[in-house]
Amino acid sequence: MFKSFLHHGANSADECAKVCCTKIKNFGVKVGNLTIFENVNLHVHCGQLTALIGPNGAGKSTLLKAILGEVEHTGELNYVDAKNQHTGNPIIGYVPQYLTFDVTAPVSVIDLFMACLSKNPVWLFSSKKIRKRVVEDLKRVRAEHLIERRLGALSGGELQRILLALALDPIPDLLLLDEPVSGVDQNGLDLFYEIVVELKANEDMAIILISHDLEQVAKHADQVILLDKKILAAGTPEEVFSNEKMKKIFGTII
Repeated sequence: MFKSFLHHGANSADECAKVCCTKIKNFGVKVGNLTIFENVNLHVHCGQLTALIGPNGAGKSTLLKAILGEVEHTGELNYVDAKNQHTGNPIIGYVPQYLTFDVTAPVSVIDLFMACLSKNPVWLFSSKKIRKRVVEDLKRVRAEHLIERRLGALSGGELQRILLALALDPIPDLLLLDEPVSGVDQNGLDLFYEIVVELKANEDMAIILISHDLEQVAKHADQVILLDKKILAAGTPEEVFSNEKMKKIFGTII
């Protein structure tokens, strides 16, 4: 779940030249006769944060699931490295909006990592074998002090940072964030975005973020994609926020 394996239009074959990026070409999803979205063409460059915005039901989360390969879709996805060599599918990290689990269960953070990072049953090996790796993973999201904390005792922001740490092992080429701070308090929200900005700069990964928080999008995004069944606008936050289609959907923009 946490690991699996978006400049609009892809007008030029050279858009990804000399920089690594993920190319999404002609993506579309239909359920019966219902079109969830169609003709989505995007280039997502490494070292950039792409914010995916739009009204409820626009197809945003389904697009991420299509990128992950979890839903049937049309189109192609290719990863190109900095030497402009096609290297197939990127390594993808994924952080969901929330994690459903029994909050009364005596499962700790390290237990979760052991279950996700090992092919063997948790009870068959000692946490000592994986503890150093987990500590390093948690340091990336400033959460190493939570390694023994029970999952049910974590705040919303702490839990999302734990899920982010999982999504970063191994370090992905493309990181997908599906409204990861929905319902998180202001301090947790600010810390999460601070960490994401650091990851973008230090790890040179491409990041796609679904968000309804236009203020945070304006502050942090390098490019913005307005999606409502298809791409309606794309560009810098300033360009998209001044677009008439954006104003029609969201009204007055910040």
